[in-house]
Amino acid sequence: MTMVAFLQASNCSNYTGSWRHPLTRGNFLSAEYYQDIARTLEQGKFQLVFMDDRLALPDIYGNDTDAAVRHGIRPIKLDLTAVLSFMAAATRSLGLGATYSTTYYNPFHIARTFATLDHLTGGRAAWNIVTSLNDAEAHNFGYTEHGDHDLRYDKADEFLEVVTGLWDSWEQDAIVYARGEGTFADPAKVHRLNHAGKWFQCRGPLTVPRCPQGHPVLIQAGQSGRGRKFAGRWGELIFVLLPNLEMARDVYRDIKAAAQAVGRDRNAVRVLPAVYVVTAETENIARDKAQFIESLAHPMDTLILLSELANHDFSKYELDEPLSEKTLATMSGAQSLRDRVVRMSGKASPTLRDFMTFSGRGTLQELPRFVGSPGKIADQFEEWLDAEACDGFVLAATHMPGSYEDFVRLVVPELQERGLHQADYAGATLRENLRLARPGGGSQVR
Repeated sequence: MTMVAFLQASNCSNYTGSWRHPLTRGNFLSAEYYQDIARTLEQGKFQLVFMDDRLALPDIYGNDTDAAVRHGIRPIKLDLTAVLSFMAAATRSLGLGATYSTTYYNPFHIARTFATLDHLTGGRAAWNIVTSLNDAEAHNFGYTEHGDHDLRYDKADEFLEVVTGLWDSWEQDAIVYARGEGTFADPAKVHRLNHAGKWFQCRGPLTVPRCPQGHPVLIQAGQSGRGRKFAGRWGELIFVLLPNLEMARDVYRDIKAAAQAVGRDRNAVRVLPAVYVVTAETENIARDKAQFIESLAHPMDTLILLSELANHDFSKYELDEPLSEKTLATMSGAQSLRDRVVRMSGKASPTLRDFMTFSGRGTLQELPRFVGSPGKIADQFEEWLDAEACDGFVLAATHMPGSYEDFVRLVVPELQERGLHQADYAGATLRENLRLARPGGGSQVR
């Protein structure tokens, strides 16, 4: 089973109300905060921690940032490379993933950033590929609007061709370091890319030698039709947001089929749903904890996060006003959100109340909730794995760092005893620990 932790370099976790929890630490602007979390995850033998990102403070709802700032709805997003560097210094084996956008960054910049991170961490880097979500991000980079959903993925395909081409521009044994001969590297093994495509031009080669992993591990979260096609081509770890086992099983099957359709081994693609886990020594204590955590959500959390994800201002609608097909079509952010609400509500024209209810955005209802004793949590994990709904899980925290500490202390030993979770790391690199093949340089599958 693959175990991943989902983190934000922010005042809150994926659960926006987490900052209101009395046990959530307030030192989220310090290196110590992230290093303590990293040590806990490594103690629990997580293969990877990866960080979500947005490139703007939420301001789609009402075209204003005041509510997001006042209610602490993700107003802070630190630079992920710097944060991960500190986490890397505190760990030896934990994989480290960062979100970078193919819409607002340049392929050469991303190729160099992650190749450098992979070298400095001894082969532990992962890139979470996104095309970004909304106009607020576009405005911070000098654009008037975010752009068409499918077109962003078309560009992202070429973006990945450039990035992976740059990672391959140095052969594995290019550096010879022959001081006596005065030869540092073999120029015959360092290649120009000379990419001239529809959207990108890049001469190359990269200024960083070939990565310890060959390529950093690629994470992707595409759930829409076009997103799944992209994920099937490029993704190695597929991060999905799904409400229940039935939908997870359907998406699992579709993503594996998309990978096979482009000639990939279905086992080279890991599908990992995000989940919340609330655990304690007894069922009653766990239920009480979950009830308290749920009480921390604020209605504004949902409205602001819905607007951010859909790239649509929901402040314009009454709660029970049906949204027309034309209105739904203008939601140019995450199409998977719209598809989920339509499917779960059973309505072609859902209302704002439907969006709030069936998205679960800003609440614990957004993701599957596993609540209970360690044995019960392990039972639920095992049920999803046996149902072929996933290859592992992405653990989202309900408060920081307590969610991870509880899980490592209580649930991890139960999972290890059942043989569902690794007792130790398999190797030095993230690919070894995930048992993924090493691109262009032999296999590290064990």
